[in-house]
Amino acid sequence: MTRAETVHDRIGTARNELTSAQLAVVFAFAAAAAFALLFVQEPLVHDSLHNFRHAAGVTWH
Repeated sequence: MTRAETVHDRIGTARNELTSAQLAVVFAFAAAAAFALLFVQEPLVHDSLHNFRHAAGVTWH
């Protein structure tokens, strides 16, 4: 049986393969998306951001 990849494994891979600038961009994008999803509660905007997040392959729940 093979071992499943975990989030911890993916973070370790990202640390090894991405530069500091690339990691900063990733964290900035994630922070902006989280801010928008939490504080922009206009239904159309919220739904479009939610759908974009799923289309981008980001699953937080």
